[in-house]
Amino acid sequence: MGNILRLLHPHLANRLFSFILYAVIGYFLIQLNNTFAIIRMRASVQTSVYFLLISVCPSLHMLYAGDLAAASFLVALFFLFKSYQQARPTGSLFHAFVFIGLGSLLFPQLMLFAPIFWIGAYNFQSLQPKVLRFLGRMERTLLAVAGTRPLLRANGTLLPAFRELVTFAPTGSDYQPWELATLGYLLVLFIVSAAHCLIAGYEDKIRTRSYLHFLILLNFCIFVYIGLQPVLSVHLMSFLLIGVSILAGHLFVLTNSRSSNIFFICAFIGLFILLGFNIWTLL
Repeated sequence: MGNILRLLHPHLANRLFSFILYAVIGYFLIQLNNTFAIIRMRASVQTSVYFLLISVCPSLHMLYAGDLAAASFLVALFFLFKSYQQARPTGSLFHAFVFIGLGSLLFPQLMLFAPIFWIGAYNFQSLQPKVLRFLGRMERTLLAVAGTRPLLRANGTLLPAFRELVTFAPTGSDYQPWELATLGYLLVLFIVSAAHCLIAGYEDKIRTRSYLHFLILLNFCIFVYIGLQPVLSVHLMSFLLIGVSILAGHLFVLTNSRSSNIFFICAFIGLFILLGFNIWTLL
């Protein structure tokens, strides 16, 4: 089947698999909200926002390593949220970091976000002494395995996947026009949504507030990383869309003021402008 698709169009199989992957991520976003009630009503809004953001960026319709890693990243988020004030959070945290590790096999830079997950686990009151001892033993085991010869080349250098973690491209404005336009739109959407969560957080439950604050921190770090490493922007954008869609969905559903309605209309018009600009840059 894959050979037939490649004969019909050289990129058809790639695009088809990326659409399927986006559909899976969108469905899992609904399950994430249903499980943890991040948005108290209209559980599919964040998925709708996610699909809209994907649809206006034709350059994202190709499959990238970051897209596959983003699916693993979303599952890791699920288990991290599940560990919130659990009596026995060891299993949930273990699975969260396992999926971070699986995603890093496809996109090694995902491992750099592991410390952010540690901060999230601390804020969710999941880092109990027993959990720390267990994760400490697991870390020592991984370090012992990492020091063995199978993970080293014959000349003693690290595998390319490990080298990528410590290799940074020169910083600078090496962005495509569509990347600048999309990142600018996402940044505005993130700032407004994050400000609403911080200012009107008292309307949410403490658990929901903790989830949203963690997503704000996580997306802020992703924006900073994109600014430092423009060459990875097309991969990191897949992670960014997940968090921004949840925060924007929370904003659009739970606000009903005149200013929020005006912003919603402006954001919707901005999507059409962004779509037109991105298509124009591809011509």
